[in-house]
Amino acid sequence: MPWRRTADPYQIWISEIMLQQTRVDTVIPYYKRFIEKFPTLDDLAQADEQILLKQWEGLGYYSRARNLQAGVKEVAQNYGGIVPDNRKEISSLKGVGPYTAGAVLSIAYGIPEHAVDGNVMRVLSRILLIEEDIAKPKTRKIFEEAVTEIISHEDPSSFNQGLMELGALICTPTSPKCLLCPVREHCAAFHEGKQNVLPIKTKTKKTKSLQYAMIAIRNEDKFLMEQRPASGLLANMWQFPMLETAVDILPVEIEEQLSESLKGIVDKAEKITSFKHVFSHLIWNVDGFIADSKNISAPNHMRWVTAEELDLLPIAGPVQKMKISLQQRGDV
Repeated sequence: MPWRRTADPYQIWISEIMLQQTRVDTVIPYYKRFIEKFPTLDDLAQADEQILLKQWEGLGYYSRARNLQAGVKEVAQNYGGIVPDNRKEISSLKGVGPYTAGAVLSIAYGIPEHAVDGNVMRVLSRILLIEEDIAKPKTRKIFEEAVTEIISHEDPSSFNQGLMELGALICTPTSPKCLLCPVREHCAAFHEGKQNVLPIKTKTKKTKSLQYAMIAIRNEDKFLMEQRPASGLLANMWQFPMLETAVDILPVEIEEQLSESLKGIVDKAEKITSFKHVFSHLIWNVDGFIADSKNISAPNHMRWVTAEELDLLPIAGPVQKMKISLQQRGDV
């Protein structure tokens, strides 16, 4: 893993943010491209947000990228471009929680600080037979205290990285590879046969499901794109215009709604795809349409773009799916 070959706190910070909610094998190529594009902290601090989001495109959870840049700007402005080497100051940075702070401090600076995430809680719940519900925020404190007590003061970097990778590779959520585990002899859950029931984690509430129509509105060789609001889900990302709809909306209804809202003519709407996109807290069920248009001037939050210009805009997963459908048809 490329971030294991550096002690640069800036690069380690980037890797830890990318690894949140994202698999290691997915992150590696993104990390390499990101470091190549923004090799120094100042490069990222000064980057245009649209270029930043384009680099992050496909990783999801785009608030991570915006918070990372905000935190980096704070370091550039308030700490002379040097990432703080103590928990109080580094934890004050935008987007840096207890886990990221501990990971950077221990790996980059060799300071014996806890770095507790879901992987670590799973590993320690089994090794130490901790039967508290890890879904409850207060339980994290138990694990932070446990790590503080047992962490190596001689090599806290290897200790924390070892815990992380033990959870990622061996002590997995289901079917842990106990026969391959280097600390099996110390594992209380293994000795009591509880490795498959730990950690205790209550289920979260049911995911909300929404129905949308996404419409590729074309005018000759250009498509109409809209930018999402500056806050909230997928903030400032670009998309084909979307409507929240009932299931199985008719093309004629699409034409009527868009003609009215865009103050022009939208016609010849045709359904070309349907797909589902799952976020952490909700599901989008999307019907994709293509339509022609006349006499539409793009509102302030919209823009007519060519296929080449579309490739430069930062777009999220659902819009990528729509774009692929258009490419397969030869429309872009």
